Amino acid sequence: MSMPEPIHRFAAVTLFPEMFTALSDWGVTGRAREQGYWTLSLHNPRDHATDRHATVDDRPYGGGPGMVMQAPVLDRALQAAKKSLGGAGRVVALTPQGRPFSDGLARELLSDGATVLIAGRYEGMDERFVECSVDCEVSVGDFVVSGGELPAMLVIDAMVRLMPGVLGHSASAGEDSFVEGLLDCPHFTRPEDYMGRKVPEVLMSGDHGAIARWRRAQAIRRTMDRRPDMLAPDGVSEEDWQLLKEWGLD
Repeated sequence: MSMPEPIHRFAAVTLFPEMFTALSDWGVTGRAREQGYWTLSLHNPRDHATDRHATVDDRPYGGGPGMVMQAPVLDRALQAAKKSLGGAGRVVALTPQGRPFSDGLARELLSDGATVLIAGRYEGMDERFVECSVDCEVSVGDFVVSGGELPAMLVIDAMVRLMPGVLGHSASAGEDSFVEGLLDCPHFTRPEDYMGRKVPEVLMSGDHGAIARWRRAQAIRRTMDRRPDMLAPDGVSEEDWQLLKEWGLD
């Protein structure tokens, strides 16, 4: 039986392509790849170096610590990545200076049909490569890690789980944190009593309307307490305030 046409095609430019097996071979994303929902091609800049040492970096102009990835070798790897996608796709570089990654951006990128992810290393990439060849820079948080591979995998994971049919329950992705501009509500499972803490009675009531109201109230309260920056400029609506009062969360 032939595989279905993938929903999204990814290509990654990375010095450590073997790292991506954690994403392509395991869990939800690995199963989705096996089922043909997405594809991934990997392109190592060292394969496009022109000297016998496979050099991909050099000392920064102006001095300072560390090394900088060279523009020509990055560009050759990028061209190979683009070719693997038939020339399609937005080029995204994972950098601390980039646009903050979000659920909304994941959906925006997914609509493109293809994405090239550039995973930098060392002190970063020659700025001329970024200016000439990168469509957008993306950051996964206000912190620095050793390279762009883990951030690139986070981006792919977030996008893959949004694909229709990937998750076991069709509503799962729609109920996650950030989808409606709120953090997720608390979740509970067996046992009913754990260390003296019992599952909220409403969740065992069978009243689906009450459960939905409780979950939204919890999500609003949690967002107010933990991420007030996510709320609309005018704050919580009167309707939601009433919902908080109903559950004693105001």
